[in-house]
Amino acid sequence: MNTPDVIVIGGGTGGYSTALRAAALGLDVVLVERDKVGGTCLHRGCIPSKAMLHAAELVDGIAEARERWGVKATLDAVDWPALVATRDDIVARNHKGVEAHLAHAGVRVVRGSARLTGARSVRVDDGPELTARRGVVLATGSRPRMLPGLASDGRRVVTSDDALFAPGLPASVLVLGGGAIGVEYASFHRSMGAEVTLVEAADRIVPLEDADVSRHLTRGLKRRGVDVQAGARLLDADVLDNGVRARVRTARGETRTVEAERLLVAVGRAPVTDGLDLAAAGLGTDERGFVVPADWARLETAVPGVHVVGDLLPPPSLGLAHASFAEGLLVAETLAGARPAPVDYAAVPRVTYSSPQTASVGLSEAEARARGHEVTVNTMPLTAVAKGMVHGQGGMVKVVTEAGGGQVLGVHLVGPHVSEMIAESQLIVGWDAEPADVARHVHAHPTLSEAVGEAFLTLAGRGLHQQ
Repeated sequence: MNTPDVIVIGGGTGGYSTALRAAALGLDVVLVERDKVGGTCLHRGCIPSKAMLHAAELVDGIAEARERWGVKATLDAVDWPALVATRDDIVARNHKGVEAHLAHAGVRVVRGSARLTGARSVRVDDGPELTARRGVVLATGSRPRMLPGLASDGRRVVTSDDALFAPGLPASVLVLGGGAIGVEYASFHRSMGAEVTLVEAADRIVPLEDADVSRHLTRGLKRRGVDVQAGARLLDADVLDNGVRARVRTARGETRTVEAERLLVAVGRAPVTDGLDLAAAGLGTDERGFVVPADWARLETAVPGVHVVGDLLPPPSLGLAHASFAEGLLVAETLAGARPAPVDYAAVPRVTYSSPQTASVGLSEAEARARGHEVTVNTMPLTAVAKGMVHGQGGMVKVVTEAGGGQVLGVHLVGPHVSEMIAESQLIVGWDAEPADVARHVHAHPTLSEAVGEAFLTLAGRGLHQQ
């Protein structure tokens, strides 16, 4: 009982996917989790936030029905307890599903805090020492970063982890951080009627995305009434009885005072390794706190038999749940003696579930040029196709390819429902397709994805509707 094949520390997306796949391959697996299996994504991040964003989309739909389509609909109120109850039911059912999958697979889940006692040995709280015959997998995830001088109180100052659970809907919100998480929360609160100021220190929001994605997303958020302040930084903030008062230095060097009922800090996440006692296994972290693999093809550290998945990994890992699933599969199959292909991080899609949404895969135009590629770029507005006009939210399809009809390097989308459109582009980039390969496939008309097909038709010299 104390010598399983694999010990996984952490039951989030990376950890439980490792455990499920390893068990399916016939390995005896122990999964150690001190909270609930499912991790941040299931309980405080991806799932509850997307449930709330769906509710926000319904609210936006009422306004669009009235203002654009002549449907005389009105919003009486948002029943916050009912909304929360639906969200929590979705999370609870997903949680039960993960627990059931683990039980059915024969994974032994041990509740408690694990610490390493050697390269392949682990102790959970005061229990007996466990020794892994094949390997230990570190999957302890991350937590929100906070700015110096600020502390979350769960009501007036909140992090992305506890923003969903703060009481009620505020009338105004100051969001610090214009990455995917900050943008999603800004979008949600605006849909729910709050006055929103979004502050990002970089010169554009979602700075890791293509510059045209940032431009279109900024335009869409501003059109909805979000005060987007890129190239700005927080000078200081005072917590008041009824909210916060902050001073912000804008991109023009002006100092603005922003008062809001809630300050939401979304400036990134930090890996969690406290209590693990990495040194006992001969391990350490880099200066940013990440556990760096010595072998990225196996996600194995410099200590043989110790692997790492999920948010503990530095870039090029993406800190995304679906990337963690892929990493978990890779490590499990490696521990079972297989030789799986490494994770191709360039072919992992990135999505921001705001309104409008963004979805990208592969290289941005700037990244492609920086890597020495001679590129051809085609940008097509979604409103160039009929279904884009129906939705009326603007947006674009941008394709980056090797010059001369060569390999597709990146695809970038902005607009309604593009999170559901990115799978096609993931295959295009992942399979090293060229525009001519895509152009011979017929896209349904009228659809939003038709704009993707039209963009590739143009690149293949067969354009129809794009001027």
